[in-house]
Amino acid sequence: MVGTIDIGQLFLQAKAGGAEGTVADRQILRIAATCAEAFAGKTGAILMSIAAICAFFAVANAGILSSSRYPLAMSRDHLFPATFRKFNKAGIPSNGIYASLGIVLLILIFLDPMKIAKLASAFQLLLFGFLCLAVVVMRESGLDSYDPGYRAPLYPWLQIIGIIAPCYLILNMGALPVLFSAGLIVFGAFWYFYYGKARVARHGAIYHVFERLGHKRHEGLDSELRGIMKEKGLRSEDPYDEVVMQAGVLDITALKTFEEITREASETLSKMLGLEADKLVNGFLEGTGVGATPVSGGAALPHVRVHDLKNPGMVIVRSREGVGIEISDSLHLLHATETPIHAIFYLVSPEADPARHLRILAQLALHIDSEDFLKKWEHARDEHEIREILLRDEKFVHIELSKKGPSSFFLEGRLRDLQLPPGCLVAVVRREETSFFPHGNSVFAHGDRLTVIGEPKAIQELYDEYT
Repeated sequence: MVGTIDIGQLFLQAKAGGAEGTVADRQILRIAATCAEAFAGKTGAILMSIAAICAFFAVANAGILSSSRYPLAMSRDHLFPATFRKFNKAGIPSNGIYASLGIVLLILIFLDPMKIAKLASAFQLLLFGFLCLAVVVMRESGLDSYDPGYRAPLYPWLQIIGIIAPCYLILNMGALPVLFSAGLIVFGAFWYFYYGKARVARHGAIYHVFERLGHKRHEGLDSELRGIMKEKGLRSEDPYDEVVMQAGVLDITALKTFEEITREASETLSKMLGLEADKLVNGFLEGTGVGATPVSGGAALPHVRVHDLKNPGMVIVRSREGVGIEISDSLHLLHATETPIHAIFYLVSPEADPARHLRILAQLALHIDSEDFLKKWEHARDEHEIREILLRDEKFVHIELSKKGPSSFFLEGRLRDLQLPPGCLVAVVRREETSFFPHGNSVFAHGDRLTVIGEPKAIQELYDEYT
């Protein structure tokens, strides 16, 4: 009878895995089918059974897909062969998925899945404990680039409990899970010292904790966390679009050195932000000299953070002839870039908000890494089009005004009188061969090309109605 079964206990058993979990899965499926039959007869029972089986397959599929992230991440750290960090044309780490699927099939064919499931539970508990330890290490490292979207409360007690509790549960699971967990730790250490140590170029956030205690520090982790920020993207409060639209643009046609361009950009920033040009020059050059300037794809991102600055600012430089930049490698040896640099972005941000500074840098890097960036950069006709290359597609739209059609709405009066969707701003107007920033009293003309920035919902509304 359904009423005599402790369903809560069955779910706990199913969550635990192993033989008990398999039996619990079957019982839960039987309960769901019985309930469906009571409400909808045989047809309901069949449909509920099919839905439950599909749900089990979906869980298994999600497990295989998530497990493929382990070889991908370890390959990026050079702890696994490089083939596991390759993506197919659809952007999927297919090699990691195939390897994970192959291991699962081998286990199902040659081993007892019931016993392996119990060991998998021990592995998950061990993983949870290490994750809690990683949170403590990352928080204590003091890394500016550590910018989690969520911070766990009750730090560090919640994490300490999260470290102790899995160890206690593993000890109470029996000798086999304990030996398995210890074996994983020993094997991981063996793999690192005999395979990974000679290949890996970074050691982790723990060295930043040592740096706070007066020992050594590892600089490479900041670059790794910038990569994570690039994947996560900007936050809604980050003024990336405003920084791009208000940035100074230097289109340099003559052959100049990086130091000369840096001096010119710093003087422009000095006028924009009221800062001392010499301090900016020294900050940009010093950061480049120690390897803190990201250089990739024919572009460079010199950046500094300044005390008592309210809002970030930027100068965008396009060097037609290209420029060589001396950067520092992992051995702190200076060497020139292999390819000439045609795009340089000098970013200055408030010292009090390092995380936002790095998110803006990461967004710039995301545009630079696109395949057609340099082609667009080379063919941009003016500073207006240069800025457009750096704007996020979902946060801006171009509207070309015509006396006929829906865009004639913008020709009906001054900008301040137009009822635009909330959350959008007409940032730049291109008229014939010139561009200007509009104000409330601006009146548009036939043939004007407006660049409107704003929230994705408002931009989509404008796109649907006026383009």
